[in-house]
Amino acid sequence: MFSFIPEIARYPTYQVLLAAVVAMSLAGALFPLWIRILKYRNIGQQVRADGPQGHLIKQGTPTMGGVLILLVVSVVYLGGGEVDRKGLIALMAMLACGLLGFIDDYAKVVHERSLGLRPRAKIAGQALVAITVALAAVNWAHISTKVLMPPVGYVDLGTLSSVVRLGDVAVRIPWLYLLLVWFMVVGESNAVNLTDGLDGLAAGTVTLVMLTYAAIAFRQDSLAVSLFASTVAGACVGFLWYNSHPADIFMGDTGSLGLGAAIATLAIVTKTELLLLLIGGVYLVETLSVVLQVASFKLTGKRIFRMAPIHHHFEMLGWSETKVMVRFWIITGIMAGAGFALYFVSTALWKQA
Repeated sequence: MFSFIPEIARYPTYQVLLAAVVAMSLAGALFPLWIRILKYRNIGQQVRADGPQGHLIKQGTPTMGGVLILLVVSVVYLGGGEVDRKGLIALMAMLACGLLGFIDDYAKVVHERSLGLRPRAKIAGQALVAITVALAAVNWAHISTKVLMPPVGYVDLGTLSSVVRLGDVAVRIPWLYLLLVWFMVVGESNAVNLTDGLDGLAAGTVTLVMLTYAAIAFRQDSLAVSLFASTVAGACVGFLWYNSHPADIFMGDTGSLGLGAAIATLAIVTKTELLLLLIGGVYLVETLSVVLQVASFKLTGKRIFRMAPIHHHFEMLGWSETKVMVRFWIITGIMAGAGFALYFVSTALWKQA
């Protein structure tokens, strides 16, 4: 679609922009039909009874918008003609965790409750995806196990490795790097899932994070990875038109788990593993707010926040849903920009070293 036309193939920047525009346009055009299908099938959101009372009116709003987001990303990216192993790993991680989310969403709809898969089953599925991503990254895409840790420099997490032979194929298992990837994929997919609690919050923050990874990959001359990231960003913007407050549709766990896994995998294939803590800092804050809330209540019987995740805390303080969303977008933009700047400086310094 992009590289097949010589006039477009000569301009990689234009390809990245075009991928986002095509994904955005396709998503924007298809979501009205998808919303009608979901309404016809009575596939609606099950709202937590213990959540903010203002959210009870969202009961029954069509969910599983993530299904269309992931389909649009797959069609546009694979149809773009510029695909490599790193991009495919990110796509497969997104679709695999998206499938877990779909099972979770489907269970919620069928049983008409706000809880779907059991946490252990979800974590086990995410762990399997993470292990697959790590092994494919190292053995198939030949991604280095060295991780940049400023100001120390590059630290090799592949020193403790085993080799398993499957016929004529030798599979290297770097145990420390495998553990890092496990934390990243499982942690990030669940973190984006926690963030998806307000209209437009998850989709908007994912868009900003994806644009940052598109820029990082472009600077690394990894056009295929940049195209994947920009395609995800475009699809999220197309979804945002219908997910803005008051939302006509939610992405559900299908979208949040899939997009979270995509973000983690992009950090892996662009070798910005630790920078994910800054670029996706809003997800870290959301997750820590839940951890601290649970720990505080169990240890002292008192809550730190009025409600967790932290975006609900601000709602309980009287902030409107839109104010929380926009301010979290701004914070994400600042952190993502700072992450890109740190990446730029760090790589420049260590290349000179």
